[in-house]
Amino acid sequence: MRKRTKSRECALQMLYQMDIRRAAPTEIVKEFWDHQESSEEIRQFANELFTGTVERLPEIDPLIASHAENWNLHRMAVIDRNILRLGVFELLHLTDVPPKVSINEAIELAKRFGDSESGKFINGILDAIHKRPDQ
Repeated sequence: MRKRTKSRECALQMLYQMDIRRAAPTEIVKEFWDHQESSEEIRQFANELFTGTVERLPEIDPLIASHAENWNLHRMAVIDRNILRLGVFELLHLTDVPPKVSINEAIELAKRFGDSESGKFINGILDAIHKRPDQ
């Protein structure tokens, strides 16, 4: 598995834990890395993704909600909601990652961790956010 793909997976796992446990982000990061072996490069990018996503949730969640027709953000599957959050953060704030890569990586996470329809769901919302007129 490529390093950035592994970092995304780690960031997703931290977002999932934070969503479920409602613990402080600093606590999540510390506990996660206490039980996870990985290179410094993987840790750095995972922490950047996690921290950036958490810091921008007030911007990210309404954007997802406005593009998820007939879906309430808090009724989405926890894993799908957090893949979307991670994907939106990448689309909006990581200029060194092409949008197509961000969307494809999110779809792959959905296929790996979500249910059989998660990939299509994630793709539809992220694509709509990427193509929005104010972008």
